[in-house]
Amino acid sequence: MLKAQRFRIRPSDRPPATPASEPLAPPDDGFGDQKFPTAEQPAAPKSTAEDLAAIRAEGLTGRQLRTARRVAQKNGIEAADDFDAVRLLRKRGIDPFQPSQVMQLIEGDRPGPDQAGRIQLPQTLPEPPGVPGRPLEQDDRASAIQQIQRDIVRRRRRNFRMLLARLAAFVLVPTIVVGWYYFKLATPLYATYSEFIIQQSEGQAANIGSMFRGTQFATSQDSINVQGYLQSRDAMLRLDQDHGFKAHFSQPSIDPLQRLDADATNEAAYKLYKRNVKIGYDPTEGIIKMEIIAADPHVSQTFSEALIGYAEEQVDQLSSRLREDQMQGARDSYDDAERKVSEAQQRVLALQEELGILDPATESGSVMTQINGFEIELQKKRLELQQLLDNARPNQARVKGVEGDVQRLEQLIAGLRAQLTEGGAGGVSLAQVTGKLRIAEADLQTRQLMLAQALQQLETARIEANRQVRYLEPSVRPVAPDEATYPRAFENTVLAFLIFGGIYLVMSLTASILREQATS
Repeated sequence: MLKAQRFRIRPSDRPPATPASEPLAPPDDGFGDQKFPTAEQPAAPKSTAEDLAAIRAEGLTGRQLRTARRVAQKNGIEAADDFDAVRLLRKRGIDPFQPSQVMQLIEGDRPGPDQAGRIQLPQTLPEPPGVPGRPLEQDDRASAIQQIQRDIVRRRRRNFRMLLARLAAFVLVPTIVVGWYYFKLATPLYATYSEFIIQQSEGQAANIGSMFRGTQFATSQDSINVQGYLQSRDAMLRLDQDHGFKAHFSQPSIDPLQRLDADATNEAAYKLYKRNVKIGYDPTEGIIKMEIIAADPHVSQTFSEALIGYAEEQVDQLSSRLREDQMQGARDSYDDAERKVSEAQQRVLALQEELGILDPATESGSVMTQINGFEIELQKKRLELQQLLDNARPNQARVKGVEGDVQRLEQLIAGLRAQLTEGGAGGVSLAQVTGKLRIAEADLQTRQLMLAQALQQLETARIEANRQVRYLEPSVRPVAPDEATYPRAFENTVLAFLIFGGIYLVMSLTASILREQATS
């Protein structure tokens, strides 16, 4: 609709104030000689006209007049114009040009709960009723609305077609390509499943300390080592050397995406090996699960059996090294004790040969027995001599004979005692010989005791090493499948659709955010 322009008359454009004696001309309403029912206003009283003329004669500025109008509106006074607002305010005893009134007017600019429906200036006033305009024709209005509706429909159709085109280009076509590959081009692959555990040989518990050893399934470290070995390049190279891993996946019958080049490097073969040899370890049950994928079911079974054999050799190697480490110390201790016992025996034998005495205790006992016998005989001779001397006239021949026997017995006993404590003909006494032999024999007995302890430690170590024996036990043996396991065409196609859809959604959201940031 056409709107009439508004003009704000500046104070300099106002007509000069007329004297109070001159009659006031009616204000121009902008419509000329046209008469409207609402244009006729009652004439102001004479006193009011005089007051208005006096206010106009004061030469108030436009700003003061606007301030007066706003103060009047704030106080709920309805005035015909700005001069009338000044008159009515002064009639109520309010000076609109005082600073306090201006400050109250500034503070009251913010609308409060009681000013919700009041008009605050400056602002655009609504069109007064009855203003003539040039409304659009009914046919023009309908055609304009239809044109707008057609533009909206055309824009929506264009956006929808662009959306379908983007979805087809970024989601539907890639999904169709992926589905065609999985359903038509991909080579069927066969997977052989197997499971095995690593057990530990444990004997009967001999003491309370054995209760705190692990159970036969507590071989997580060995299981992790075996898992790492089966997933290593060493296992891949050994499998390729024994059963031709590279040659199998280089066959022309395999599709190009899964085929290995004939002159492929070990790194490329190792990437393919990690993709087709899947090994997992379950620590809660101690089970190693293995899945071997190949283009032929029997080849897949062969690869699986070969890898299980490699794992068993690795377990045997680990356990044998552990047993050797445990047995080495005990074996060295036993060998040292045995060598020292042999040296002690050789020392005793050398002393016996050097001194000519087989048993010092027996020799000492024999000498002491002789000394005891001779001392008994000496006592008898002394008694006999005393008996002869008790006669008043003893027989001198018999006395001398008995005295000779006593002297000979004393010399014999002294010689025997000297043989025990003093050196004999060889300069070595029987006591010295006995001491040396006893020391040598004591050393021999000590070495024999240490040898027995070393032997016991060796036996204990051997038993403990036998307990540390680990062996691999297959719980699920590899069996060749009769149907292809991979590819899972439908699942992979749906997954590709979701992935492409998610990528498109992220890209579209990112583009929308960037576009909004750029245009804002």
